[in-house]
Amino acid sequence: MNDAASPSAPELAGTRGATGYSFDPIAIVRSPFGDPFGIPRQAQLARVRARVELDPRRITAESLRGLEGVTHIWLLWVFDRSDPAHSHPTVRPPRLGGNTRIGVLATRSPQRPNPIGMSAVRLVGIEGLVLHVEGCDLADGTPVLDIKPYVASCDRIDDSAVAWLADTDESRLEVVWTPAARAQLGARPDAEALALQLDEILALDPRPSYRKGDGDRGYAMVFAGREVRFRVEGTRLLITAFDPHHADEPTTGG
Repeated sequence: MNDAASPSAPELAGTRGATGYSFDPIAIVRSPFGDPFGIPRQAQLARVRARVELDPRRITAESLRGLEGVTHIWLLWVFDRSDPAHSHPTVRPPRLGGNTRIGVLATRSPQRPNPIGMSAVRLVGIEGLVLHVEGCDLADGTPVLDIKPYVASCDRIDDSAVAWLADTDESRLEVVWTPAARAQLGARPDAEALALQLDEILALDPRPSYRKGDGDRGYAMVFAGREVRFRVEGTRLLITAFDPHHADEPTTGG
């Protein structure tokens, strides 16, 4: 890195003005994830469906011309539940067991200097100013700043690498439903689709790294308006309940 070529802080400030940049969302995500706990660490790890509801004050149908021929899109969005004031130069990635520090700019941690995220999702349909997507990794209500087409010839880099990820564990848990939880799920018309999505999500083991030794501890995540309770026994994750969720009741994620 050539430090001499890097712009100084006053020079950077001069390009944006004293008040910095200001962006207004163009859309809001409507997803089954009621809170951040349980959301896959990146898009496309589970076939979770969501809606991207575009703001008609900012976006018109004309803006979507040609999008019907696009299979995947990038969503640029805001970590609206993270406080930039809590950003640190280094973070402890869960995939390294939560014990090793890595520079924040070498990770996708939500605790960033500017809380901006990006996700590549499958575009499965367009209905007016609503985009239906699959492979979502965003909480319900997430603000979207921009949408761009995923262009494989430009966005895919075959020889890319992230060295600190090379030896991380990619194994998945076996997900098992108790008869009681399956009975609660079975009352819904979308039961099979929800079961498939939850199986894929929970197989990724959403527990915090520092809790993975607590074999008897129970957890809960909010999904599709229900409280999904589970515990882990060795390499099995056991779903024990699929209860109605009450917003005033905190879930157990940490």
